Amino acid sequence: MTKLSSNTRLDDDFFKLLRLSLGLTQELPAKMDAHGWRLLYQMALRQSLVGVCYKGICLLPEDCKPPVEIAMQWACEAESIKGMNELLYQETARLTREFEEQGHRTAILKGQANARLYPDKYARQPGDIDIWVEGGKDCVLALLPHHSKAIYHHVHLPVNKQGVTVEVHFRPSSGNFNPMTNRRLQRWLEREILLAAQVEENFRVPSVKFALVMQLAHIQRHFLSEGIGLRHVCDYYWLLQHSTVEDRRIVSSVLRKFGLYHIAMALMWVLGEVFQLDKSLMLTAPDSYRGNWLLREMMTDGNFGWYAQRQRFGLLRRVYENKRRHLRLMKFDFWEAFWLEVKYWSNIVWTLPTRIRYRKLSLRDFQR
Repeated sequence: MTKLSSNTRLDDDFFKLLRLSLGLTQELPAKMDAHGWRLLYQMALRQSLVGVCYKGICLLPEDCKPPVEIAMQWACEAESIKGMNELLYQETARLTREFEEQGHRTAILKGQANARLYPDKYARQPGDIDIWVEGGKDCVLALLPHHSKAIYHHVHLPVNKQGVTVEVHFRPSSGNFNPMTNRRLQRWLEREILLAAQVEENFRVPSVKFALVMQLAHIQRHFLSEGIGLRHVCDYYWLLQHSTVEDRRIVSSVLRKFGLYHIAMALMWVLGEVFQLDKSLMLTAPDSYRGNWLLREMMTDGNFGWYAQRQRFGLLRRVYENKRRHLRLMKFDFWEAFWLEVKYWSNIVWTLPTRIRYRKLSLRDFQR
């Protein structure tokens, strides 16, 4: 196995625990003291993999397990994740039923659609519910409360009484920054999502080949704009495990056309190094240069880049650090990084009157 350029012993132990948790290996992490286990727990938190990794904790021999107080904290968090998953499965089925009773086909994107592919479908740490609803933007907006605000691909609803956040999609994906590849990607996804099938959890999910393309675009977009974590790579591992040879052949054939080839090569390398994915399941040859880059940012910045050092700076310094990062990312994928910058500066101009009116400098609340 290639040596990870950013790897530490703690990273290595975390990867071993993750593989043990998913049933991919019997190899155990090294014995460690309470401090080491606290760091490992913090790493699982940063990657939104606490519930998944807890399965491995339960499999450890007694002399390798964490101290009781850390094990209890981990167990409580895992039980909370299980309860949240149970709630989200119920809410997802309810939303599906309500929209389809009004005559609109639906599909669940990511989230619970991915969770059901795991060995334990209650272990994946959930976020919000992403549901695609047929009919296009105007039709979907007519189904929702009048104050709902749409951005490019979805409507973000307020947190409901159960504490669940829902994003109602009228486009299957946020897509690429590059408008040329994005047009081709969106057309393909809009055709494929119509093939969504009912599953035993009482909602519809798209085909595996749809999910492989859509979630690769999702990973690319978040990696370039803010950051991405290992939870998304874990999701992708299980998508590939549930794919057929024909699924992978079709997806591999469209990667260049959809502007996803570079991120696919990087992701295949991470999947090979961290999850020991068999090469027969890979969509492309792995790229160690981009893969190391992707994994290094995942491990330092955490899920969605929430733990990145640049997030702790003030507004002006944060903008400066983000611009520096975007320039470096041109070595990763020139055209995606270029169009990311174009989108940023066009938003500056487009939202300027509104931001002046509300006396806000940040673009965070003014997406298009």
